Amino acid sequence: MNARHYPASADVVIVGSGPNGAAYARILSELAPDASIAMFEVGPTVSNPPGAHVKNIEDAAERALAQARSEGPGERAATISDPGAAKSGQRRGRAGTYLLPEGFRVEGEEGMPVAAFSSNVGGMGAHWTAACPRPFDSERIDFLADLDELLDEAERLLAVTTDAFDASPFATIVRERLSEAVDAQRDHAHRAQRMPLAVHRREDGRLVWSGSDVVFGDVTRANANFALYDESLVTRVLTDGGRASGVEVRDLRTDSVHTIAARYVVVAADGLRTPQVLWASGIRPPALGRMLNDQTQIVFASRLRDVQTGDADAVATAGALSEQSGVTWVPFTDEMPFHGQIMQLDASPVPLADDDPVVPGSIVGLGLFTAKELQWEDRVDFSDDAVDGYGMPAMTIHYTLTPRDHAVMERAREELVRLGRAVGDPLDERPFTMPAGASLHYQGSTRMGLTDDGRSVCSPDSEVWGVPGLFVAGNNVIPTSTACNPTLTSVALAVRGARRIAENLG
Repeated sequence: MNARHYPASADVVIVGSGPNGAAYARILSELAPDASIAMFEVGPTVSNPPGAHVKNIEDAAERALAQARSEGPGERAATISDPGAAKSGQRRGRAGTYLLPEGFRVEGEEGMPVAAFSSNVGGMGAHWTAACPRPFDSERIDFLADLDELLDEAERLLAVTTDAFDASPFATIVRERLSEAVDAQRDHAHRAQRMPLAVHRREDGRLVWSGSDVVFGDVTRANANFALYDESLVTRVLTDGGRASGVEVRDLRTDSVHTIAARYVVVAADGLRTPQVLWASGIRPPALGRMLNDQTQIVFASRLRDVQTGDADAVATAGALSEQSGVTWVPFTDEMPFHGQIMQLDASPVPLADDDPVVPGSIVGLGLFTAKELQWEDRVDFSDDAVDGYGMPAMTIHYTLTPRDHAVMERAREELVRLGRAVGDPLDERPFTMPAGASLHYQGSTRMGLTDDGRSVCSPDSEVWGVPGLFVAGNNVIPTSTACNPTLTSVALAVRGARRIAENLG
C-alpha cells in the first residue's frame, strides 16, 4: 500500500491519512474500484499495518517510538504523559502530538494554548480514545435527511462495538451507579449506557483499537489503484478554470517538488491544517477558518466504593490497555448541554492522580465535554509572510469563551461532582478544567452549509463552494456545536462526499 514513486496523475488525490481520508479511500475502493487514488501524508509510517492505532503496539518502547515519530516538528519535546503536567499548568502536548508553537493566543482572548497536531500515517486516529457516540438534539445536522444512514456506515468503517468491556469487573457497577444518578429525567436513548467504541477484544483477551488501518480495510489494501505516500507535504491545491486540477507535493525525504494532476482533490489534513492548505492555495472563501470551535474538557476522579479485587487482576493480564471499569457514556441533551465519558483512569487522555495501590481499576476518570457557542470571530488566521515548521502559512488563533460558555462550564463542574459522588469517593474537591485545545476536537473551520451564503465553506456533499472537484473532510466540516466526540460524525460526512465523487466518476 505504501509507495514512493509519485504518479503524474490520479483520478482522486487525498491529502491526509486519518480516519476521514481513509474513509474516502475505502468508499471509493468499494464503489469506484477502477479509479486511481493517490493519498499523501506529511508524517511517517509509524506502525504495521500502516495507520494502525499505536495502542495496539504491545512493546512499550516501540509504542513510545511510534508516538515520538508522530510529533512532527515537536518530536522529542516533553509531553503531558509526564505525571502532573496538565494540572500543574505546564504547556505540553499529549504523547503522539505536538503543540502549535506560537500564535495560539492573542492578547485579551483565551486562545487555544494546547492546540495540537499529529503527523503520521493514520493521523490523530493513531492516538485517539476511539469513542464514537452519535450526536443528539442540537448537535445533529438538521439539513441532512440521511444522517442516520451515514452514521450507520461510519460505524461499519470504524468497526464500532459496545461490548468490548462487558467482561470488565467494574463496568456494570459504574454504569448502574451513573444510571441511578441521571436516568430518571431522560428518555431511553439519552440514559447512561455503554460507550460506542471503535475497539474490539481478541480471543486472547487483548484489546484492538481501530485506526485508519481498520477504516482502509482489506478492500483498500487490495486495491491496486490505491497508493499511499508518506512524508509527503501537499503545499497547495492546483486549479484550472476555477476547478480543482491537482496538487503540488514536496517530498520531505528529498525536498523535491512534484505536481500531480487529479480530477478530484480531497483535503483531510485536520481541523487547522485543512484550511491552511486552502489558504496556501489561494482558495479563501469568507468562512474559511471561521466559526472555529473546540470542546471544553472538564475532568474529575473518583475511587469506586465497595469493590473488591476479584477478577480485576485477571483482566489486567490483557495488557496495559485493559479497563476494569469499562467506558460509560452520558449523552448530550439540550437540557444538559454536555457529553460524559467515564473510564478507568489509566485509559483517560490525561493522568489525574498517582497509581492507587488498593484495588486495580478502582479509580475512574470522569470527563464532561461542553458544546461551544459558535461565533464568527472565533477563527484561525493564516499569514502571507510567516511560515510554520513545514514552510506553510503560519497560524494565529482567535478564540474567546462567551458568558454562556462560562455558565455551561460551571453547570458541568457541578454535575461532574455529583456524578463523582454517585460512583464513589472523589479524589479532589473541584474538577479540573483543561486548557482550551485539549480535546483535540477542532471543528467548524471548513464548515458545511446548505447553501453558499458566505457562512460556510462547503456543500452538504463537502465540495468547496465555487471550486468544483475540491472536497474537504474532517471534524472541521461539522457545522453544529457539538459536545460528543466528533469522529463518527465527520466520517459519516466523509462517506457522503466519497459517494458523490464515486457517482461522478461514473
